[in-house]
Amino acid sequence: MTHRFARIFRPVLIIAATLTAIELTALSANAQKPVVYQPLTLPASNEANDTLTEKDIPLGDGGFARDYRVKLKAGDQVAIDLTSDNFDTIVTLLGADGSTIGQNDDGPDGSNNSLLFARIKGTGEYIIRVRSFGETGGGAFKLKITPLQPVK
Repeated sequence: MTHRFARIFRPVLIIAATLTAIELTALSANAQKPVVYQPLTLPASNEANDTLTEKDIPLGDGGFARDYRVKLKAGDQVAIDLTSDNFDTIVTLLGADGSTIGQNDDGPDGSNNSLLFARIKGTGEYIIRVRSFGETGGGAFKLKITPLQPVK
């Protein structure tokens, strides 16, 4: 009786196991891939009108940051201007290795907007980080990079 039972149900078990394997493969193929750090590319205009939200990069102090990738050349001199009517801004220029090249909290006009001047030493990709001061929140902002020309 046991051999007869095994002979009858063996194909059923094989089919069930095959269908389970197919289903698991389909589920894993449709599963969401983990989110990987991916800075946004700054448009060719070197300007971004965007919004900082709690869906951006969480910071240890309760605030959030949004990163933009930009290509700069050795010898470039730039002004990085970050303005917002919604939060106290901080702008940071990071090297490809994550090192801080420069940072500014409050601009020279005494406002909570940020203005950073930088001279680029090496050609490559850099990150401009937009963030709020502490836990001051987020909201709409404008980021602009202006190339500066030396006086001749």
